[in-house]
Amino acid sequence: MNHFMTMKCFQFHNGEKKEDSKTPRPTSAQSSFTDREVKQSGSEFNSQTASDASSESRGRNQFPSFSERPSNLKVFTVSELKQATKNFNRTAKLGEGGFGCVYKGNIKSPEDPATKIDVAIKQLGRRGLQGHKEWVTEVNVLGVVEHPNLVKLLGYCAEDDERGIQRLLIYEYMPNGSVEDHLSIKSVTPLSWAMRLRIALDAACGLAYLHEEMDFQIIFRDFKSSNILLDDQWSAKLSDFGLARLGPPEGLTHVSTAVVGTMGYAAPEYIQTGRLTSKSDVWSYGVFLYELITGRRPLDRNRPKGEQKLLEWVKPYLSDSKKFQQILDPRLEGKQIAKSAHKLSLIANRCMARLPKTRPKMSEVREMVNQVFAAYTGTGNPQSPLKSKEEKKMSEELEGKGKRRLADLKIGDGGWFIRVWSSKLVKTC
Repeated sequence: MNHFMTMKCFQFHNGEKKEDSKTPRPTSAQSSFTDREVKQSGSEFNSQTASDASSESRGRNQFPSFSERPSNLKVFTVSELKQATKNFNRTAKLGEGGFGCVYKGNIKSPEDPATKIDVAIKQLGRRGLQGHKEWVTEVNVLGVVEHPNLVKLLGYCAEDDERGIQRLLIYEYMPNGSVEDHLSIKSVTPLSWAMRLRIALDAACGLAYLHEEMDFQIIFRDFKSSNILLDDQWSAKLSDFGLARLGPPEGLTHVSTAVVGTMGYAAPEYIQTGRLTSKSDVWSYGVFLYELITGRRPLDRNRPKGEQKLLEWVKPYLSDSKKFQQILDPRLEGKQIAKSAHKLSLIANRCMARLPKTRPKMSEVREMVNQVFAAYTGTGNPQSPLKSKEEKKMSEELEGKGKRRLADLKIGDGGWFIRVWSSKLVKTC
């Protein structure tokens, strides 16, 4: 399985100012790349243009300094990692992509040196400055965040050897690969519907944490099924934060940045303007929900012309429940599954509202997905923590005093109408 692999990404500009680089290009003349330099290079993560509604540039010093935040990351040496991977042996290789290679390794546990644990070691290829920037961003983000639905970064390595500067990242090992792996038609272990709902909920929890549950906001910017990994308990965790950016400071609406991401997932307004908000991630999450429902990739050139773009293909089938069954992954059968999948599609539609400000926050999405999960599995947490005022308000709106109602929300460019159902909200994360 391809762990920590990525689909083809794009990078283009629409008249927006390119991101500055304050990080010098590493050269083999440097004898080492020290921890101090990693922290200094954290300015890459903060070097972006925050804008208000009039696109007026503001000071960059308003962003929190990641270099001043505590980090529990271990600094590894190349020799340690060579030993862990049997000198980066081909038999230890888990996958390969544009960034370089990922190997399975075995190291002493940071918590208990007497025991050994499996890890995934990402070795960056020589991609120049852009690869270095993404490596630094990953270290800075995962070095300070911690959540059950984010992959854990254990440490990093950046030093010279005979091949030049080696940049590596050491993660917890995720033995069940990516969600993309299991949604593939080639997968021998297709995901059950209950498992897909659990993954949707886990991913929503991870995004809600990044967007709303810290004293700063992180926008993932490259949310997709290949960046959602599954641990030994099949819990889903977000991975690959190389393209992540800090959200806009309080009082500002968006961040203006170079447009990067993965075709098929990126929000249309972000592609068109370069204006990035957390609602860009919400759109990508909506695309992912349709991926779980259909088992199809957002963009698949191997399919017939009318079926290559997932969102365009599903539109004609959304207006009626009988038609809707035709887009359901054929590996999923049963009336209950179809009913549950239809409810999940309504959440996806809200996530892909044409106007970003009308899309729900990820904490709201999390609650809606949890409704669907609880209804299908018959589970829930009756002693859930108190909801926030906004979550209570959303709960009241969804419950609608026990009556179904039609929400006049137009979704995407196609103007799809969605129905919002009533159900008790249960918080699980």
